Amino acid sequence: MTRHRTRPTYLMPLLKLNRILSLVLILGFPASAAFASESFDWPQWRGPDRNAASRETGLLQEWPESGPPLTWKITGLGGGYSTPSVANGRIYGMSSRGEDEVIWSISENDGSELWVTRLGSALTGGMPQGKEGSGCTPTVDGNRLYVLGLSGDLVCLESINGKILWRKNLTADFGGILPTWRYNESPLIDGEKVVVTPGGDKATLVALNKMTGETIWTAVLPNPPSNDSEGSGQRQRGGRPGMRDSGAGYSSAIAIDYKGQRQYVQFTSKALAGFAASNGELLWRYDRPANRYGINCSTPVHIEGKILAASAYRAGGGLVQLSQEGDRLKANEVWFSKNMENHHGGMLVIDGAVYGSNGGNGGGYLICLDFQTGDVLWNEKDPDKRRVKKGSVALADGRIYYRTEDGVMVLIEPSRMAYIERGRFEQPDRTNQPAWTHPIIANGKLYIRDQNQLFCYDVKQHDQ
Repeated sequence: MTRHRTRPTYLMPLLKLNRILSLVLILGFPASAAFASESFDWPQWRGPDRNAASRETGLLQEWPESGPPLTWKITGLGGGYSTPSVANGRIYGMSSRGEDEVIWSISENDGSELWVTRLGSALTGGMPQGKEGSGCTPTVDGNRLYVLGLSGDLVCLESINGKILWRKNLTADFGGILPTWRYNESPLIDGEKVVVTPGGDKATLVALNKMTGETIWTAVLPNPPSNDSEGSGQRQRGGRPGMRDSGAGYSSAIAIDYKGQRQYVQFTSKALAGFAASNGELLWRYDRPANRYGINCSTPVHIEGKILAASAYRAGGGLVQLSQEGDRLKANEVWFSKNMENHHGGMLVIDGAVYGSNGGNGGGYLICLDFQTGDVLWNEKDPDKRRVKKGSVALADGRIYYRTEDGVMVLIEPSRMAYIERGRFEQPDRTNQPAWTHPIIANGKLYIRDQNQLFCYDVKQHDQ
């Protein structure tokens, strides 16, 4: 592994600090959470709360023309799209190195390698897109680390040294069906459970004891009905030649509470669905955002009983409102829009507006919708604009960190009125692979992975 270190310079004048309270109000965090710790780790997929948002403040509100200072760069990670996680001074990720799929840990301070553990043989079969390596973000839980390999190896490791503590396989142990583009889910840890999606006929979703790997429950999502008799936007699903009929999509589950009940919400290949955390009972489903090919990638977004899900391939985005009707929990559609065909870059909801890419394999652009109505507020697809192409999103200190699939990194000020750009730069030494790995922000640093390379930028404000 090769390291390159540069001394950061702080040439910008001190910008006005945003108040911590403003972030609390925008994102709906409990005030206690925002003030609870000086550590601003990114310990799992889409950050501490699985909503792609950091709780950190005191970051640059505008970038210089050349971008923020590069603190260090490393090479030698191996191939793949795994977005790193950051916790307790360490960075974790996954890669394919030659014939092996590996998990690695490096120092947050300078990128030096701490350990590497072989997970198994690198899986390169199936569709070519993504075969370079895993898309799973390791989940850190105390002194343990949880990962899911391309072929379905679910492994718990010691985070300090990479020692494997237990292992399961989603196909061999639960009858899971390998998705066409392999498994790319990031495990959800909730209390004593680890939750993943085998996608089999007898186990769409499973919850295991996170300490031992023993099964707590399995849950099944039936095939969608052939009609829409209940008005929930359900529709028949059809595939195409060469695709496996797995119940697992490429999304990662979230945990939510509604009216005192804990549930796991997952965007499977068939539908957006909620499962009781206690026993895996199917509570509700919403099929309309699921595309007919089962290529559902983006993680659902939940705010106060409303859940947003979206996919590409001529599908779109839909918002449902959960409601208790007698002894049944229902998901009633609030709106559905073809203007949010979010492929796999994710979505953010900030101050009542939804930000995300609209477009699939053919490309697309950033768009902003009203969260409550689905109305378009502004659209970079408009021919007189087109300043920011399809990409992935993260949020920190009142700014959207947006990485286009071309590799351009953009800083955006959220606004319902218009697109407001506060800086951009191009990552050096770009590979010829699409920049699908999401940007992350942890402890004043912006991390950008490009296959074999990881770049660390200083985005903290500093006194002159």
